[in-house]
Amino acid sequence: MWVPWYWWPIGLGVAALLAAELHMGAPGMYAWLPYVLLLPVSIWALLRLSRSKVEVVDGELVVGRAHLPVEVVSRGVVVPASAKSAAMGRQLDPAAFVQHRPWVRTMALIVLDDPEDPTPYWLVSTRRPSELLAALGCGESPEK
Repeated sequence: MWVPWYWWPIGLGVAALLAAELHMGAPGMYAWLPYVLLLPVSIWALLRLSRSKVEVVDGELVVGRAHLPVEVVSRGVVVPASAKSAAMGRQLDPAAFVQHRPWVRTMALIVLDDPEDPTPYWLVSTRRPSELLAALGCGESPEK
């Protein structure tokens, strides 16, 4: 789930401006050091934000470092962009597992049926929620 393309020039621009400010404040032999340090840090931060994966592998739903066996999935539903704020707002259960990326518009709500797990559902940002639910065996068509 890559960050939007326009975040890259903004992130690199902010890092370059900050490096230029530090360069102007402390000119001299090590004036190049802020550029060498801050530009790679901004690239690292953007790559780190884009690192999250949502996939179904070997009978498990893998979201980042969290794993969920497919057997405990009861049902699922697509959360369209129009209902995302309601799902993330007052309707959100505090015990739910949430993997939210603000730049991804749609989400999948995956309801669990596991008496040993206090988590009622997973709410996961994904660009293809219908495909995720189909891979989990909860083939519900998206709401329109």
